[in-house]
Amino acid sequence: VVNHDSGDNWTVEYTTIRNNKGAGLLLGSGNVARYNCLTNNGQYGFQGFAGSGSRHITLDHNEISYNNTDDWETVSPGCGCSGGGKFWAVQGGVVTNNWVHHNRSVGLFADTNNVGLRIEGNYINDNDSEGIVYETSYNALINGNSLIRNALVKGRSFASRGDTFPISAIYVSESGGDSRLNNGVYSTLEIKDNYFRDNWGGVVMWENADRFCNSAGNSAGVCTLGGAGTTTTCSSSTIGLSPYFSDCRWKTQNISVHNNRFMMDKSVIGCVTAYCGLQGVFSNFGTVPSWSPYQARVVQDAITFGQNNRFNNNAYYGDWKFNPYEMGRVVNRTAWQSAPSHQDRDSSFG
Repeated sequence: VVNHDSGDNWTVEYTTIRNNKGAGLLLGSGNVARYNCLTNNGQYGFQGFAGSGSRHITLDHNEISYNNTDDWETVSPGCGCSGGGKFWAVQGGVVTNNWVHHNRSVGLFADTNNVGLRIEGNYINDNDSEGIVYETSYNALINGNSLIRNALVKGRSFASRGDTFPISAIYVSESGGDSRLNNGVYSTLEIKDNYFRDNWGGVVMWENADRFCNSAGNSAGVCTLGGAGTTTTCSSSTIGLSPYFSDCRWKTQNISVHNNRFMMDKSVIGCVTAYCGLQGVFSNFGTVPSWSPYQARVVQDAITFGQNNRFNNNAYYGDWKFNPYEMGRVVNRTAWQSAPSHQDRDSSFG
């Protein structure tokens, strides 16, 4: 509705954008959006994308609330196309000091080949789905945010139908650090100094073994960044060879989750199953396509043991459980800290 062609170098400030269809505000390269109220829009409060990508977007001191009034996830199940706001192929976004609340889906969603986002100092509460999703993207700092009562609607829905996929406050899907895409600031994905209270879960790292450039599981139809992966090279005849075996995947790798406080009271969030209050690092058993070199336990082994994903020096309060290696494998603190996981070994539990 506002800047609908994602024009460059716009500044939008002190504006209320509400009760519109689609996205209330689109953001292009060099855009600054600050001190706005983006509320009750049909799909998103904002969306950052322009052509092949946007650069240097700043989103600061906005209130982003009650968006996705048209309930797109029901209209188009699994579309991942709604929420407080979404970044697509943004290079160097700054998301600071916003109040993101009561959106009828994800709070803040970075999806597909974003690089170098800083998500810092935001208050993110009571969103129906995850507070933050970082998907098929790279190199971010998620620091000093407060995440309160997120994903309760989605978590209860999954629990009611017996779906054991762990729902979390921060969900990292096929994303991580890649030093080849260092934007001068970040070369890893760091989640630190955040405050979590009474969300359905904590931080979940997931990598879909059947999703890679040129696979049917890659719904976006695009390819990875920073390497030799293309829709031509990621084919049945070459994907098993170096460097394509590595470069054709979006990897959940080089992630550090540290110095966060995780607080949860299951009676407050209304959880009576084992599948809330989870931290996770896991993948699925690879099955398709028939020419995939990532079948069986290749990716499960990689994300768990070989891709430098670490939880450390966190503080836990409440009944937390942990999901390593594969979906449905729920373990206690002792097993999480012990071999072979070796996670949270220097964290505290109250």
